[in-house]
Amino acid sequence: MNAPSTIIRWTENNIEHSSNWHSENGTAAPKRVQIADDTMNAETAYRLACEGTALLWRGDFQNAKNLLQAIARRIDKKPQKKEKPAKAETTPAQAFHLHRQAQSQRARVLAMLLISFDENFHIPLRRAPDVLHACSEVYGQGKAPFVTSLRELLGVIGAHEWRKNGVEIPAIGGKIYPYYGVFSPIRGEYLELLAKAPLPSTTLAFDIGTGTGVISALLARRGVQKILASDQDSRALACAEDNLRRLGITDQVELVKTDLFPCGRAPLIVCNPPWIPARPNSAIEYAVYDPDSRMLRGFLSGVGAHLEPGGEAWLIMSDLAEHLGLRSSQEFWSWIDAANLEVVGKMDIRPQHAKSKDTSDPLYQARAAEITSLWRLRIK
Repeated sequence: MNAPSTIIRWTENNIEHSSNWHSENGTAAPKRVQIADDTMNAETAYRLACEGTALLWRGDFQNAKNLLQAIARRIDKKPQKKEKPAKAETTPAQAFHLHRQAQSQRARVLAMLLISFDENFHIPLRRAPDVLHACSEVYGQGKAPFVTSLRELLGVIGAHEWRKNGVEIPAIGGKIYPYYGVFSPIRGEYLELLAKAPLPSTTLAFDIGTGTGVISALLARRGVQKILASDQDSRALACAEDNLRRLGITDQVELVKTDLFPCGRAPLIVCNPPWIPARPNSAIEYAVYDPDSRMLRGFLSGVGAHLEPGGEAWLIMSDLAEHLGLRSSQEFWSWIDAANLEVVGKMDIRPQHAKSKDTSDPLYQARAAEITSLWRLRIK
């Protein structure tokens, strides 16, 4: 297990107990823990979870799942509208931060329903599934018993299904099999841009922040002879290696564990950084949220030192952050100018995912206006 572990303590049948605690997000073990079973109703569970009391489940596993869904419905229930005095309209940035705050609070409450494991990832509950394979993929080899949230376990099981079934990527003529904590390329409109952009060279390319390896696979399919794919996350590199092996292109791609750039220069450097400058709430959100635009700014400021003369840097970016008021276009252009780069081409595409058409989404206006672009940059 790679994530930080601590000890969780509780009282059961008037006896003090303790166990290892595990959270992939590094969340500390709950300080207040109460035993819960099939006799606990959803209202009580919801109230205790909101108050910060974790519920260690001792009933039927399927009933625990039903209870978690019932708690989620209570969180998501829209409050009845009341007449309020007129107030200033919420800005897009305020709407975003309120949305993120609500997401974080929702996750915190749902994480209060806990499941204990025996050795080898056995769950000692009625109707509990066999999760040995799914848990081994994420946690490694099971050893001592531990406790984690049911919400995390369901995420682990869901990730196992993604990893087993894969995601069809027409641009590479095959599937990508994402790992837990590695962002799945289910929103793939940017791959259409990568498939069409004119290659400045087919000798060598750098793929910065490779993740699942899908960009490296696409470049290889387009005939790039050698690709250095970098990532600082070990799980992402393992995922990319698995996908490249399945696609039969391991000879073309070399994986490098590093933050941003591998050593040397290349005529083509591609980067698809997280698009939104905000703090992630979980491990997988690091593929979406880039605090203070660290990766974006690091790529723009450093890419010139790694480009061969006449080479191009391809930056895949959404302008959602601009529509949300989290980053201005002037800031973005100032980083390009400060890096002594110029734009030699730009390709755009509209989002095709469901949220861009969901008028009930609190960020709908920004999502509906969003454009994803492939920026072709060169040194001035």
